[in-house]
Amino acid sequence: MSFSPVRLPGALPDLRPMLATPGPLPVDTEADWGFEVKWDGARCILNAPGDGTLRILNRGGHEVTGTYPELGALGEQLRGRPAVLDGEVVVLDEGGRPDFGLLQQRVGIFNPRRTAHLAMKYPAHLMLFDVMFLDGESLLTVPYRERRAVLSGLDLNGRNWSTPAHLEGHARQAWDATLRHGFEGVVCKELSSLYIPGVVSPRWRKVKHLLTLEVLIGGWTEGRGALAGLPGAILAGIPEANGLRYVGAVGTGFSDEERRLLGSYLAALPRADSPFASPVGASDAHWVEPRLVAEISYTGWTTGRQMRNAVWNRLRPDLTLPG
Repeated sequence: MSFSPVRLPGALPDLRPMLATPGPLPVDTEADWGFEVKWDGARCILNAPGDGTLRILNRGGHEVTGTYPELGALGEQLRGRPAVLDGEVVVLDEGGRPDFGLLQQRVGIFNPRRTAHLAMKYPAHLMLFDVMFLDGESLLTVPYRERRAVLSGLDLNGRNWSTPAHLEGHARQAWDATLRHGFEGVVCKELSSLYIPGVVSPRWRKVKHLLTLEVLIGGWTEGRGALAGLPGAILAGIPEANGLRYVGAVGTGFSDEERRLLGSYLAALPRADSPFASPVGASDAHWVEPRLVAEISYTGWTTGRQMRNAVWNRLRPDLTLPG
């Protein structure tokens, strides 16, 4: 390799992760880019001083080592090779896909007995995708393509961590594969990009898959502050054989005018009880007859069969059910 690492004496540096900016898939210049899965998890920096221990820092720089005890053995795998790595902690569902809802069961828990129990029930898995320091040398000024080669050479794969492959020069192939397997999206990184800690860089792009779904509005919750009296969120469902299944609340994506218009429509459809066959868990809900159809964007499904990252697109008056 042609790069020249910088020798740094002393302790491992505390680094903040380099961040991607939202942007389009770089199809026209794909030869200059590498493509990774966008993991739906918690970003972290791993400091392994080479003595068999491991220190885990979250995106904000706070230590969370005790939250994920099952990752500690990675430090032993790096014994004798001081390193700073970048990755994402996820919890996988039964299909092997990251489920942020399951990960939330782990975040912020530090009690040793509790974390040990959760590590068995919702085991964390660390997806490694960068190395910024190794064997006393900084790799921050080494291009992404060559850092990736160094990371692959470490062969870091274990029960609770792995180094997923990346794809170079094939934007559409990466996009189609991540969509087909139900991942959140693609992270695109210029092959020549350096690692700049704590910076949101246009040389890294995140591109999310967005799915759309037509739902029936079965209720709404009131907004706060300036939105008092108006829908703050709608309660969405889809019809199934045993009734209307609740698929989540949608509270973003509305314009002020859409909220006012929607509020007038919903006021004409009140009902005393929930139209959903499944529980909703909204004690302050206003129930309505499920006649209005809305188009929603979302990025996938939780294990509880609710939409993830749901955003309002528009009302579909052409599909509204007759009264």
